[in-house]
Amino acid sequence: MPSLPIDHIAVAVRSVQTAATLYELLSGDRCSPPEELPEQGVRVAFVGDVELLEPLGPDTTVARFLDRTGPGLHHIAYRVPDLQAALDRLAGEGLELIDRTPRRGAGGHLVAFLHPKSTEGTLIELVEGPV
Repeated sequence: MPSLPIDHIAVAVRSVQTAATLYELLSGDRCSPPEELPEQGVRVAFVGDVELLEPLGPDTTVARFLDRTGPGLHHIAYRVPDLQAALDRLAGEGLELIDRTPRRGAGGHLVAFLHPKSTEGTLIELVEGPV
């Protein structure tokens, strides 16, 4: 199997706007316009290959993550050519899937997550797209 490139690194933040200033300063890249994903409970923006995740409300997954751990690394995303095939292969290898079928993510990409219980404690996102 060919190696999978890292698509992005996601960081949970309390404010995309505030965090964007820091990541723009560090990288020299400009922040993309924020995009709301209500079904995932987040507002996202990208500064280069760093995805900033801001919770849309206090009862969202990212808000709970921030309450538990504070701002910081949320997940690592790998780019795959065929997301459903990758999910099927990884499930067959015994990895626990959060998403058994792809869902829409930022920028029109298809995404799915692997449970940290089966990935040495790190949330992994697989990304295909855009479609």
